[in-house]
Amino acid sequence: MIGVYDYTVILTYLSIISGVVGIIVTMTGIGHPYFGTLFLMISGILDAFDGRVARTKKNRSDFERKFGVQIDSLSDLICFGVLPAAIGLALLRVSGIFTEIVRRKDYEGSIWMVIILLAIAVFYILAALIRLAYFNSTEEVRKAEAEKTGVEYFAGLPVTTAALVFPLTLIIHYYTSANLTFFYFFMMLFVAILFIWNIRVRKPGKTGLIIMIIIGTIEFVATILIFSSDKYVLFK
Repeated sequence: MIGVYDYTVILTYLSIISGVVGIIVTMTGIGHPYFGTLFLMISGILDAFDGRVARTKKNRSDFERKFGVQIDSLSDLICFGVLPAAIGLALLRVSGIFTEIVRRKDYEGSIWMVIILLAIAVFYILAALIRLAYFNSTEEVRKAEAEKTGVEYFAGLPVTTAALVFPLTLIIHYYTSANLTFFYFFMMLFVAILFIWNIRVRKPGKTGLIIMIIIGTIEFVATILIFSSDKYVLFK
């Protein structure tokens, strides 16, 4: 069979599975944005360790390394590109915004609001795709610079930050009385711009990784508590 199937890519494959399942359960009729958020955070946790696990193999071939880079980017596109957009669209569905627009008398004018929100979701996915393609294309340049300076920088905001940003938005949405559906789309637009903006972001070290894992764990627990709460309904 073509491809790589050893332990160096197992976490990446699991991350892809989590992202795909998240998209499915979010977009189906019985699905819900918070279900997708759980899978988004699971993918984020898996992604935090997949590269480190892959580098533990001492006799890793050049093909295995290149395959790992490509499959990781494809995984990121699904988990941190498509899934957050799917969560946003699910927010529109369960919050009743689509239904409300259809019922309004000025439906023809309000439909532009929906078009704009859909355009933001599409732009977000496109920006994530461009960011990942740029990341792969500049791999050798980054390595050369890191060898000289001892520090590796990314151009543009890493797409994996979606695993922290969007769950936090939904958690605030639940624990407050504010409907942050439109704010979620604003955050998608803002984050998408940062994906392709020419800013230098330092690659986090062990301390930075630990901090992000702690934040992600807190968000994960907060989301689990939402499902176990007596006040939990399909949408607030």
